[in-house]
Amino acid sequence: MTEHDAPEPETEGLLLAIDIGNTSIAVGVFDGEEIAATFRVATDRENFPDEYSVLFSNLLRSRGIEPDEVGAAIMSSTVPPLVTTFQQVCRDQFGVKPIVVGAGVRTGIRVLYDNPREVGPDRILHAVAALDKYDPPLVIVDLGTAAVFDAVSRNGDYLGGAIAPGIGLASESLFSRAAMLHRVKIERPDGPVGRNTIHSMQSGIFFGYVELVRGMVRRFKEEIGEEAVVIGTGGYAHLIAEEAACFGAIEPDLNLTGLRLVYEANREH
Repeated sequence: MTEHDAPEPETEGLLLAIDIGNTSIAVGVFDGEEIAATFRVATDRENFPDEYSVLFSNLLRSRGIEPDEVGAAIMSSTVPPLVTTFQQVCRDQFGVKPIVVGAGVRTGIRVLYDNPREVGPDRILHAVAALDKYDPPLVIVDLGTAAVFDAVSRNGDYLGGAIAPGIGLASESLFSRAAMLHRVKIERPDGPVGRNTIHSMQSGIFFGYVELVRGMVRRFKEEIGEEAVVIGTGGYAHLIAEEAACFGAIEPDLNLTGLRLVYEANREH
């Protein structure tokens, strides 16, 4: 961790947690351990810091929070160019220097990846938050831009996982590359055997990902333990949770909770 990213001392006020993903940016405001507000905006690499500052301020005020109530911030990003942008947003709009989750930031979890620096910060944050609430071993299934499966051992170590194209990403590829197939709403069809093109596409997308999740969860359990708790998160988790019938819990704010926990671990040192 560089001096530029060094954690700030404890500050009174609300905690702003920002998780920058490839498709969207999740934002949470914590009052202690409680989430006071959340919102999500589209990721736009072309936006200037001032544009994000205005957007964030307006969204916070719409939820009854004034920007000057923010006393600290922490952020993670899978889009490196936006780190500098949001450091400036936090500094100029909220008057705080954010902790940036990365090398040198305490997470409290041992990463057993061949090269720990290759693991996306969102994957580690999910593991941190899941371990705070559930006993390992754990399988974490993040159904967002990518379909990401992560494994946490009985000892609470992050082992690694698997990455596949996400439901939306794969669907958009199908829609854009196949001239005779038009965009359809991604939802559960009446059954797997489609009687028209729309239902056939919905079946392939929906049931295909249900079986992907079931199959990967089964394989992960075979490796780390059949008693593993399976936790779903990400924008598409609710879509397939009932049909997949393999989740022990759905945690939509796992990334934001992980940010809060990492902030607390670094604030205390």
